[in-house]
Amino acid sequence: MAEIARMRHGSSIGQPLTRRDGLLKVTGRARYAADNHPPGMLHAVLAESRIARGRVAFLDVEAARAHSGVVEVMTPANRPPLAQDPDDKSVPFSFRLDLLQNDRVRYAGQPIAVVIAETLEAATEGAALLAPRYEAEPAEVLLDAAEAFVPPAVGVGGLAELWHGDVETGLAQAAQRIEATYETPLQFHNAMEPHGVVAAWDGDVLSLDMPTQGFALTQARLAALFGIRTEDIHIRSPFIGGGFGSKLLTGPQVLGILAARLVGRPVKLVLRRAQMYGPVTHRAPTRQRLRLGAAQDGALTAIHHHVRTATSRFDDFFEPSASVSHTLYAAPAIATTNEAVRLDTGTPGFMRAPGEASGSIALESAIDEMAEACGIDPLEFRLRNYAEVEPVSGKPFSSKALRECYAEGAARFGWAGRPLAPRQMRDEDGLLVGWGVGTATFPALMFHGQARAVLRRDGTGLVETGAHDMGQGAWTALVQIAADSLGLDPDRLEFRSGSSDLPDAGIAGGSAHTATAGGAIQAAGEQAIARLTELAVADPRSPLFGAGNIGVVARGGRLVRWDDESRSEAFADILARAGLAEIEGRGSAATDPAMVERYAMYAHGAVFAEVKVDPELGQIRATRLVGAFAAGRIINPRLVRSQYYGGMIWGLSFALHERAVLDSRTGRVMNADLAEYHVPVNADVPSLEAILIEEEDPHVNALGIKGVGEIGITGTAGAIANAVWHATGVRARRFPVAVEHLV
Repeated sequence: MAEIARMRHGSSIGQPLTRRDGLLKVTGRARYAADNHPPGMLHAVLAESRIARGRVAFLDVEAARAHSGVVEVMTPANRPPLAQDPDDKSVPFSFRLDLLQNDRVRYAGQPIAVVIAETLEAATEGAALLAPRYEAEPAEVLLDAAEAFVPPAVGVGGLAELWHGDVETGLAQAAQRIEATYETPLQFHNAMEPHGVVAAWDGDVLSLDMPTQGFALTQARLAALFGIRTEDIHIRSPFIGGGFGSKLLTGPQVLGILAARLVGRPVKLVLRRAQMYGPVTHRAPTRQRLRLGAAQDGALTAIHHHVRTATSRFDDFFEPSASVSHTLYAAPAIATTNEAVRLDTGTPGFMRAPGEASGSIALESAIDEMAEACGIDPLEFRLRNYAEVEPVSGKPFSSKALRECYAEGAARFGWAGRPLAPRQMRDEDGLLVGWGVGTATFPALMFHGQARAVLRRDGTGLVETGAHDMGQGAWTALVQIAADSLGLDPDRLEFRSGSSDLPDAGIAGGSAHTATAGGAIQAAGEQAIARLTELAVADPRSPLFGAGNIGVVARGGRLVRWDDESRSEAFADILARAGLAEIEGRGSAATDPAMVERYAMYAHGAVFAEVKVDPELGQIRATRLVGAFAAGRIINPRLVRSQYYGGMIWGLSFALHERAVLDSRTGRVMNADLAEYHVPVNADVPSLEAILIEEEDPHVNALGIKGVGEIGITGTAGAIANAVWHATGVRARRFPVAVEHLV
């Protein structure tokens, strides 16, 4: 284009606007997947295995079909055929699925049949009537039950083994050495909205209402499974009641789609809460051994972080817990190694801060232990080992305001008054008081996204992108970006999202959705303004005629000459004179490989925690959390604080509450409900404060923003564990920390 519209930041970005979707949610008008009831819809219920390994020897299908409300029972004998084997992983970024392909049982909770009925009650009763019998085989479900091996990769293509520098020499020559083992438990997603689908077929055209964190990924997998075109799969997902990674990949909802094909009517399938503890991925347990060496002045000489984790017997996902040790502390020698076992469980997967959450609680605990061994305040110890460049790669950080996070967080918390030794503080009730600190970090990721932006003759705008709102406020933050890119007030914008027939906004994961979808929206808006500018500056009737070399800025629904604000013209007038009803721009955004090659890109933070412990009973309560975070440019501080709060609460849950308990005989989760799988409630959540540290990053992406959703877990869990030691003098090395660990 000959003339380029030079943009400057408008007033929407950075404003603490309230959620555009808030009123819909608090009044119950937000429509989630299971709220849809197409005409003729049937209900489907899963029957799941009660053993972990073996085969289903018998199902009383006739008894279930005899129920007055039951329409059909789907088993391996009558399941509709698929174009692709559910165990085929040729579609990128996919896991093997259990879709009734045979009578084998691979884990407890695996779907073994689907009952389809006129009502939910009839389907539930029909599932109970199946009364399955099994030929059980010995199962291995615990971390020490199977022989270990070195995985081919960890996480998404991460190195299973990395050595930087001479670790053994660094440890041997250290004035202080520690070696400690930390264990983190099996954890399960507990989003408020369970997985579900409302599926309807019209020939080979498939219509779905289902929560998903990735439209394109889901379409690709379903197209391969059913042998249909991706464009014939329409997915609606305007609201998601929490995802945390579990709704990223296609899962048991496919059984609802198969059920709809079997009966030729729309079918709704929604998992019960207990069924969330089986086929929808989880966070694998870990055992992490850390060896640290330090010089007399506290400078780290070596870090070795070794992880033992688990995957299923039939698929691969290895929790990348050790990777966090690549980036945080400036040791000249760093090694990360991994081993894994195959168990008779469902396949683990992406669970909020995968790897970073489990790895950071171990690393931050070990760093605290080393600070104690050196006789140095743990905050001072972290500052002495501050990494000015990424330790393993040597790359400079695209930006890093972690020092400011430490300083501001410590000042707000009152850290300067902390005694070095444990068990030195009590409150007025005689409870032991402890203070701990943890460093927070999360990579600044970005995926590929697209968007469309339209300026209309009536002075309004339209922005379309297939984004996902899991409750993080995407509807609001993305509109703020759109408003600034188009030079319009947010209330003049129509925003269309949450549907697969819109431009693909990429996946909502890795704390990258705002950067990805927002970057695409920014580019689309800029293109629309550039095209509008071309019309104006080339038209002798426009007050902007001839301003092509000088440039204009879009603001308040007008194009304004850059050097003379008295010369401007309304968007509507430009379009009307050109005889156009609207003008559009399309944009895309993706990671810049050159920037990734040159810079290490992370968000950073520091969390300070206070806990109180009953000296006789060992009961622990977190009473105060202060987190300071630097995540580049902030689109909406109200939403960002909300995300930090959520992450910090999850970190508290990780440290003190959350674990699944397996029956080693059956492989079943014994606490598969929200009554016994403990997550924090209001009474458990302390005083929370999240401080937003100013940070500019010109390299990370066009908007200069980093993700905020997951980072809060990574500092908080370790800070609480360290505060427990400071209160009691007892090091927690198994999580969550429990009474029996302290008394």
